[in-house]
Amino acid sequence: MLTSAFAPTALEVIDESEQHHGHAGWREGGETHFRVKIVSEAFTGKNRVDRHRMVNTALADELNAGVHALAVSAKAPGEA
Repeated sequence: MLTSAFAPTALEVIDESEQHHGHAGWREGGETHFRVKIVSEAFTGKNRVDRHRMVNTALADELNAGVHALAVSAKAPGEA
């Protein structure tokens, strides 16, 4: 979904569910807590909130299907 929406130059999706074992939203089998690191031209000129909204919109179906937490690092090329 993220590749289709943003044509990223870098993308990393990390399932951190096991780190949240026993916490709110955790369930057996994982896929509840994710971290996304993405670099795309689509984020050029956008502020952090807009970038997060863009990612949340692209992942709306997954978020509504049981993802409890999503940490996002969204950058434009050349940003540290």
